[in-house]
Amino acid sequence: MPDENPTPLLFTPMTMRGVTLRNRIVVSPMSQYSAVNAEPTDWHLVHLGKFAMGGAGLVFCEETSVSERSRKTYDCPGIYTDSQAKAWRRITDFIRTQGAASAIQLGHAGRKVATRAPWDGFAPLSEADAVAGRAPWSGLAPSPIPFREGAMVPKEMDTDDIRTVIQAHVDAAKRSLDAGFDVIEIHGAHGYIIQQFLSPATNQRKDGYGGDRAGRMRFGLELIEAVRAALPDSVPLLFRVSCVDGGGWGMDDTVVLAAELKRRGVDVLDCSSGGIEGPLTLHIVPRVPGYHVPFADRIKRETGIPTMAVGLITEAHQAEGYLRDGSCDLVALAREMMWDPNWPVHAAAALGLPKPHELLPRPYAWWLQRREDVRALGRGV
Repeated sequence: MPDENPTPLLFTPMTMRGVTLRNRIVVSPMSQYSAVNAEPTDWHLVHLGKFAMGGAGLVFCEETSVSERSRKTYDCPGIYTDSQAKAWRRITDFIRTQGAASAIQLGHAGRKVATRAPWDGFAPLSEADAVAGRAPWSGLAPSPIPFREGAMVPKEMDTDDIRTVIQAHVDAAKRSLDAGFDVIEIHGAHGYIIQQFLSPATNQRKDGYGGDRAGRMRFGLELIEAVRAALPDSVPLLFRVSCVDGGGWGMDDTVVLAAELKRRGVDVLDCSSGGIEGPLTLHIVPRVPGYHVPFADRIKRETGIPTMAVGLITEAHQAEGYLRDGSCDLVALAREMMWDPNWPVHAAAALGLPKPHELLPRPYAWWLQRREDVRALGRGV
């Protein structure tokens, strides 16, 4: 006889190589612009720690720079020194004690460097900033095209620069293991350096790293090959992609890229959009609940690579439905987690798990369960 109350897929474990997640709920990277000397602080410990306490399966720290030159702002964290790796270790250790796995998203902003924070419009740093001790610097890019008016012209990367950036990702991945991260993701979306190579809007090269789609994919694929080779086989490697970018890169391209990434050992494709021009996510993609899920669904069905979907996923039955449909393997939430860090517990209750409080730490779970028991007695249950 079939189980009348099967465990919701949202709360079934998922194994990626040597890492088993307790459920399919992922806390997506959320840049905080709160690092000091490119190191995480108490802010990051509390910000990320509460998501692990709240019951998520995988907690991403924010996009973390692989080199000093690749930071968006002076307040972005990095993992290009041993001191930075040590600072992250306190946070990953705490996440692990709460039953969650930790992930780092390694990024290189390419031409999108030397800016102010998003609440200042990502305005390029100016002479006034330089007087205040925050001088602008030039980035690296496949072609010397500024990311917006007033920004410095990036240096067009030569082959030595390409090798240096790939090695920076390799070194950062190794430091990420020293920092205690369980999962590593390469940021290839939102106008970062890999997407700058992928998109014909920003890649106007005439050599083997430009031109047709194969040439524009070459840098990203070589980078993935190098990082995968540097990691133990037990460590999962993810890739975030802008499935459509508004600059000439579309879903047909992403499906081809996904198949190539899968062949090179990428375990999950993290599906997003946009970032080449304008906002970090693409304004022409309608902001409806689960607006990246159709991208994740097509990629999964056509290539077989597991996918993660993000974008206005806010309700438990909504998230469960995507998994039941086979549209994705993981669901990722960001701003909804800011609003409700205990979203996994509330989702467990909404989906009928008998003891949702057990996702919480014992000092919380015991008291909350006792309250429910008292309520039940009052109702004569």
